[in-house]
Amino acid sequence: MTVLPAHGEHGPGRVAADLGWEAFAILVVLLLVSAAIAQVAALRAAAPRVRWPWWRTLAWHAGLLCAGLALVGPLADAARSSFTAHMAGHLLLGMVAPLLLVLAAPVTLALRALPAPSARRLVRLLRTPFVRVLTHPVVAAALNAGGLWLLYTTDLYRLMHGSVLVHALVHAHVLLAGWVFTASVVGVDPDPHRSPVTVRATVLVLFVAAHSLLGKWLYVRPPAGVEQADARAGAQLMYYGGDVVDVTLMVLLLLGWYRATRPRTGLRTASAAPSATRGAASPLPRPSAPARRRTPTTR
Repeated sequence: MTVLPAHGEHGPGRVAADLGWEAFAILVVLLLVSAAIAQVAALRAAAPRVRWPWWRTLAWHAGLLCAGLALVGPLADAARSSFTAHMAGHLLLGMVAPLLLVLAAPVTLALRALPAPSARRLVRLLRTPFVRVLTHPVVAAALNAGGLWLLYTTDLYRLMHGSVLVHALVHAHVLLAGWVFTASVVGVDPDPHRSPVTVRATVLVLFVAAHSLLGKWLYVRPPAGVEQADARAGAQLMYYGGDVVDVTLMVLLLLGWYRATRPRTGLRTASAAPSATRGAASPLPRPSAPARRRTPTTR
């Protein structure tokens, strides 16, 4: 059993703390439900023009479910006193959910569902220098792996169990950093700044090494307040569970590379799966000009 600080003392302080945690749970549920509804609304808006693959819809809602299981409910409650439960939530929130959400291709769906002016604004946003830097595999990997090392090798792990604000910020970072990193490596959405496959493969290997090393570190040096047996179980879950997701990322990256480089004997069909190496289901045109390098068509 892990020994962590209580959420508050008995009396008014405890009541205020409990209200804070309840508010956090309600906010998470509202955000997840809103994301699910938004995807359904986008499907309806794009339906007259696009046949959206059912498995992408399933991936989106499964990703939201994984995030929800890690943030609210029995697993989230157990994670406040069990490092092993916390690590199970970490795998769901920081690795499984991001992978499923990336495979759902939400940007592609948004570009097909939004009105033309809104779609052009989204394209301009994706082309900004900030997004270009943020989505570079090196930066994304540093934010993801660096955040985990900071969480488990400093006092931040203890603090997040005593403050609902720190708890919310840490978990938001875990989800978003995992999402950006996964998209930078095996993303299927339009990306005008897609890095070469060699860069992404190298970064992925280095990230896997950093993640595995952290698992070994936690096995022998657990965070303050975590018992050795609990720490070892959690570290093993992180090490072996993370390997499953990491191998999946490697397979998707290699599969995307193969699809992008294999010889083609005919025209690519509209229903072909998007490549994880080349980027998205369709090229990302400039806001005010047609996409480049396309074969002219007769109007």
